Parts: sequence; structure tokens; C-alpha cells
Amino acid sequence: MNTSNLFTYKVAEIQITYRNKANPADLPKISNSTDCFNLLLDLWSDKMEYVEEFYVLLLNKANKVLGISKISEGGISGTVVDPKRIFQVALKANASSLVMAHNHPSQSIQPSEADQRITKKIRDAGILLDIAVLDHLIMTKDRYYSFADEGVL
Repeated sequence: MNTSNLFTYKVAEIQITYRNKANPADLPKISNSTDCFNLLLDLWSDKMEYVEEFYVLLLNKANKVLGISKISEGGISGTVVDPKRIFQVALKANASSLVMAHNHPSQSIQPSEADQRITKKIRDAGILLDIAVLDHLIMTKDRYYSFADEGVL
């Protein structure tokens, strides 16, 4: 390959930045699934009973919340979850662990086969990246299902 031609191509410059303006002492700490549910419920969009949405809660080693990111929004019976998007934000935030959550507009909190498959897929990817997947919540406005509490994760 002629190296003089290497610099004639236009390529994107990749930059990774991380800005955290929060005081670490003020970050909420997650101790259990109820803590996750309450925090997410306060921050969830007003579409909980309308369309399915998927969020990820990013945590540091002390289980303090680094941030929350909406991964996808779909229709009334599903949303597409791309594991690359989940780990993109997790790596950018330097997260040590994460909790996934999505809602069921049907008000059922029972996991579907698709819910079980994506949970396993993301858990396995997290193992490779050394980012623990602590839980996956299926939420409605008044209750939730926790994969961790049920021993499925």
C-alpha cells in the first residue's frame, strides 16, 4: 500500500469525552430493585402507558448513579434494543455496572421470551466487557418485575 495515499482519504475523527458535573457525594445510591424502580419512575417519560421504552441506569463501583440513558422507544408491544447502544453509553460513562429497565404498556409485568433473550444477551456481553448487569426491570406505574429478585439473572 502506498502510504502517501493514506492521508488523502477523508475519515472521521473519533473523540471520547466524559463530563460529570455532579458532586459524587450527591449521587443517589442503589441498594435494591425498589431503589431502581423509584428512581426510574420519577424520571420516566409520560409515555409509560402509551409506548414501550427502554432505559439503562449506569452505576459506579459504589452503586452510585452516574446517569440514565434512554436506549430506545418503540410501539405498543415492543421496542428494538441494540446492545451496542447500551454498552456505548456504559463505556462512555465509565460505568462498572448497569440496570436495564423497560415498560409494558399492557400493564403486564411478566417477561416475554424476547425480554428473556435480550437480558441474557446483554448480561453475556457485559461479562466480556467487565460491566456487570445487575438487574432488568419490567415496569408499570405501580409495580415492577425484577429479573434479579426472581433469580433469573
